[in-house]
Amino acid sequence: MERQKEFVLRTLEERDIRFVRLWFTDVLGTLKSVSVAPAELESAFEEGIGFDGSAIEGFARVYESDMVAMPDPTTFQVFPFEGRGIGESARMFCDILTPEGAPSWADPRHVLRRALSKAADRGFTFYVHPEIEFFLFKDGEADGSKPEPVDDGGYFDHTTHSVARDFRRQAILALERVGISVEFSHHEVAPGQQEIDLRYADALTTADNIMTFRHIVKEVALTNGVHASFMPKPYTTQPGSGMHSHLSLFEGEDNAFHDPGDEQRLSKTAKAFIAGLLRHAPEFTAITNQWVNSYKRLFSSPLPGQISEAPSYVSWGKANRSALVRVPAYGKPNSARVEIRSLDSATNPYLAYAVLLGAGLKGIEEGYELAPGTEDDVSALTSSERTAAGYQPLPGNLVEALDKMESSELVAEVLGEHVFDYFLKNKRQEWEDYRTQVTAFERKRYINL
Repeated sequence: MERQKEFVLRTLEERDIRFVRLWFTDVLGTLKSVSVAPAELESAFEEGIGFDGSAIEGFARVYESDMVAMPDPTTFQVFPFEGRGIGESARMFCDILTPEGAPSWADPRHVLRRALSKAADRGFTFYVHPEIEFFLFKDGEADGSKPEPVDDGGYFDHTTHSVARDFRRQAILALERVGISVEFSHHEVAPGQQEIDLRYADALTTADNIMTFRHIVKEVALTNGVHASFMPKPYTTQPGSGMHSHLSLFEGEDNAFHDPGDEQRLSKTAKAFIAGLLRHAPEFTAITNQWVNSYKRLFSSPLPGQISEAPSYVSWGKANRSALVRVPAYGKPNSARVEIRSLDSATNPYLAYAVLLGAGLKGIEEGYELAPGTEDDVSALTSSERTAAGYQPLPGNLVEALDKMESSELVAEVLGEHVFDYFLKNKRQEWEDYRTQVTAFERKRYINL
């Protein structure tokens, strides 16, 4: 760590870096930052930067408001494209501490660190590969009016539209310049919808990368005169934006999910991990799908000519894109993984990956049995067919998800009491705010009755 601090301080001087931004996230996954002068960074490494935690969503109550942001030098990265001719800038993620130097229970990064530590005690390293979908709009109005997409493209279309023709190329170059590797990018199904897939990394690095990704994508969009949105479901008649995530556990250099002797090439560890995800899915859905709007994506109206790739029911299958958990086909043993498809791209990645890991580890610890996989297009079945097949629904709206979460010992344990209680309180208020609104739909349908 000391060597890394020395590298950071030397780089600041050699590259004429004028601004160092210290990043962290609140409980809901909103990026926060404070800028420090390079001359102050050495003392920040030793003492951190104090701030008022009571002003940050979910961090502290007024009478315990003092908090400390401690920069993590291993996350140091120069942002060469943000200088605007007045010197380069850089950023580091922070761990949030109490004034006594203890990790804050309200810090989402600490929540994930605790989950990863529990996995490490069992000899596992947790890797994640996210597929991040989002929309590009011509305008960024926040008045609730329907936004206009930047193009009329569809799945894998090679768009050459003038408004944002070079957007993905520019975004990927910017990501790679800050050390984030991109595997794939393409146009998604809906007009204006994009997907960029990040290369797999350990879960903490991946969560940091997702927060950086959102920032860079929005910045690149603004330079193109357009607006990037990670809203789960902006259009009624188009698919929403998910963040399908591929998960794997490694024991040293070996993939713990692979078993060449198994008919499905899945180890007992992998099967128990999947069973854990399935059993606890209703309990953690409020975390992976945290907004009222998230459930418009999970339970969207049938879209003509399109398969619903947002899973509404608890099931798993090999290469089955309608299932909640999918096992992709793979070649090399180290590519063995499972894909969970319910997450949307507006989730807090630290909390989401913590609860997913917690559910999977619970399945391993308790030896959960995995039921046979499905080849059905679950979304195309009738309600009675799904009931007969045993496919239980995910929570249908935010308040149902919160009720399931509130009764979950697992989610409470993974998140810790502070984050668990605050999240429930905040989201129940969001539901009340939503529930009492009179919408354009209601006026259109009922005002002339």
